[in-house]
Amino acid sequence: MIKSIALVAHDQKKDQMISWVKAHEGTLAQSTLYATGTTGGRINDETRLHVQRLKSGPHGGDAQIGAMIAEGKLDALIFFIDPLSALPHDVDVKSLLRLAILYDTLLAVNEATASRLLSTG
Repeated sequence: MIKSIALVAHDQKKDQMISWVKAHEGTLAQSTLYATGTTGGRINDETRLHVQRLKSGPHGGDAQIGAMIAEGKLDALIFFIDPLSALPHDVDVKSLLRLAILYDTLLAVNEATASRLLSTG
């Protein structure tokens, strides 16, 4: 079982994240969940899960999750990235992904991999 998971979704991927979370609500309920601002708010409002909300990604949420990874406080990052949108905080996104890779954190950037991560984690 994965003890702690961060959930992040770019704006164009938030609906997909909510649908995915609903489909995996039972499994996710067994973990401590963190999410960036709007994503976390929607998960809290639209599911029975409790997610600890961090700041929004562009306002430091990505950095907060990166710090959790560096401090060994996060077991997995599920980040639904929109590859077709230019992002003003692209540097923060790259930094977060770099930390997940550097610290060998479980990482999923799409729905198929996220589902597999939960089924094998």
